[in-house]
Order: sequence, then C-alpha cells, then structure tokens
Amino acid sequence: MTIEVSYHETVSKLQEFAQFARGPFDRPEWYALLEQGGFHPVIVVGRSRHRIAALPLMAAGHGLTSLAYWFSFAWRPLGRDDELVDEILTAMAKDLRSHASAITLAPLPDEDGSASRLEQAFRKAGWAVFREQPDENHVLHVDGRSFAEYWASRPGPMRTTLKRKAKKVDVEILTHFDERAWAEYRIVYRNSWKPAEERADILEAFARMEGGAGRIRLGIARAEGVPVAAQFWTVENGTAYIHKLAHTEAAKPLSAGTTLSAALFEHAIDIDGVELIDFGTGSDAYKRDWVETVRPRFRLECYDWRKPRGWMRIAKAMARRLARGNSRR
Repeated sequence: MTIEVSYHETVSKLQEFAQFARGPFDRPEWYALLEQGGFHPVIVVGRSRHRIAALPLMAAGHGLTSLAYWFSFAWRPLGRDDELVDEILTAMAKDLRSHASAITLAPLPDEDGSASRLEQAFRKAGWAVFREQPDENHVLHVDGRSFAEYWASRPGPMRTTLKRKAKKVDVEILTHFDERAWAEYRIVYRNSWKPAEERADILEAFARMEGGAGRIRLGIARAEGVPVAAQFWTVENGTAYIHKLAHTEAAKPLSAGTTLSAALFEHAIDIDGVELIDFGTGSDAYKRDWVETVRPRFRLECYDWRKPRGWMRIAKAMARRLARGNSRR
C-alpha cells in the first residue's frame, strides 16, 4: 500500500476530516480556534488510495505535541478505526522521525483504542515509547434512566442538601449564547475558588461557537437576583459535556452549585435525552458523587533513540518509570 505523508502549517486541511469528529475537541472549528488563539499547528496527514488519517500537532520546544488546550477532554488521531488506518499511522510515525526527536501525545482515551493504536504505531516505526496515565475522565452512563431514577441513586447527603436548599436560588438554563449570562458567568468565576482563566478568550470563543450551533447549555443560579453559581455545558450526539462550573465563595452556604448541577443534569437527561454525561478530566472527589464511571486518560512520550538529543529524554523517562515502580513497592 502506497502512503503519502504531508505536513501543513494551518488547520484548514482538517476540513476533510470533519466527518470523523466524535465530539467538540475533534472538530475542525475547535482546531481553528486554537490557531486563531496563537497556537502554531503542524498538521500531519497520511493518505493511501482508500484511507486518510491526520495527527493535529504543534511545535513544543525541540519536538512536537498534541494540538490541544488544557480543558480539552481528549485528543485522538482523526480518521477511521481500522487496520488500513493503522498502517497509515505507522507510516506517519516513521516519517515524523525526520521532523522531530520527541513527540508527546495527550490526553489520549483508550476506550476507543486511540492510546493503544498510537503506541503500537510509534513502536513499529522505531520510536522509544513511554505510556503513562496522568489523568482520568469521569462519566455517567444514563442507561435509559429518568432524572428521578438517577437522582434516587445519589448519596443521601446530596439529596438532602438539594431538598433543603433548592428554593434558596433561582436557576436559568439557556440553550443559546447570551451576553448577559456570559458576563454573569465571568463574575461568578472571578469570585469563586478557581484560579483566573489563563485564556478566557479561547473559552469565550468556544462558547460562542457552541451557542451558534445550538449545542450550548449555560446555567446560572441567582440569589435575590445576584449570580452565585454558573456552569457551561454543551450537548451533541447523545452526550453532554461539562466544561466549566463555579460558585462564589460568599454563597457557599446556599449550596447553589448543587442546585444548579441537579437542574442541568435533569435538563440533559429528561429534555436533551443524552445517553452519556462527560464530566471531563481531573480527579476531583466531588465528581464521584455525580457520575459512576472513571476512564483513564493517557500520555505517550515518544523519543527517537537514534538521535543524541533523545538519549537524555529516554534516560529521564526510564528513571521516572523506575521511581514509580519503587514507590508502589
């Protein structure tokens, strides 16, 4: 099978991969936001007579890394999942040895085989590959339940809190981007326990994009007209994604965050009819009260052992692996 590998410095090449998008962070529009936000893409495309595949990457130090932002839920190769595409991925990995001595790929899911397929492709292409699980992803499989059925299975203290505190705040859920509501979201976030958003411009551009497509679910909880909790969700293809949530420290006794979360879960389950609710990455303990399944997110560090620049990195990666092994003992 003849495979052609090409490199592109703009994400416009990803338009032909729109059909393979499985979620918000696979779409060409998402990658366009990153490019417009100042990221410098290196789009690697592999093409045979019957298949195409793409690795959206960007420059990072002396190597390449996934074209992603820290609130990306997942990053994966674009294309079909079959043996023909796996051959293309291996050819791309081999060709990449002439462009970089180190490549980092993350955050990789493996429930769809992405991490394992890429690990195999880069190993076959001659890279030294180190696989780690630095993060996790929390999800809820609705399994046909109504919100009432789901809520009945939640921890008792959560259900009691909602029963006692729900009437203390008013909740609004918008399915379009609204300037006033987004301004309230920013106020809540600024007065919450969360650190300042590093690239609030990218997040807002993403929210506007999702709002224009009818995918946004923007929730605001107010106490006596003052915004005290805010959440930014999106919904598509049977999945609800929880991107951002915050409540003000001053309003913590109101449990406004719990009330708003419950309202959005109810909207997603009973009105949107989703099959999955994705709480994103992170090991926050509170997520386990809301969702029931934890999925790993992997990082692949790939080094070209033929190049002197990669030797020190390989040694450091091996030392980290050895240290983790010793700590487990």
